[in-house]
Amino acid sequence: MHDNTYEKIRANPKYRQLVSTRDTYGWIMTILMLVVYYGYIALIAFNKAFLAQPLGSTGVTTVGIPIGVGVILFTIIITGIYVRRANTEFDALKEQIIKEAM
Repeated sequence: MHDNTYEKIRANPKYRQLVSTRDTYGWIMTILMLVVYYGYIALIAFNKAFLAQPLGSTGVTTVGIPIGVGVILFTIIITGIYVRRANTEFDALKEQIIKEAM
């Protein structure tokens, strides 16, 4: 029984579309995160003087602090974007595939 259901699901074009779309979207989000994170690490490694500049004329906070906070916020935002899409579009398509297989 289960083997037949699994074969129906795998043969469904919507399943292949779901897998392809989800994988592509996951890779895009991963690449974005790696670019942002390693870009920040590269700034730390190669341009310490830029990151060490104080904000304002008498400030003690440097440019690196808000950029670091931005990296953290970027991570939270793209995670939220992925979760929202997974919970709406991907889950709806998954439910359609399961209904068609039953």
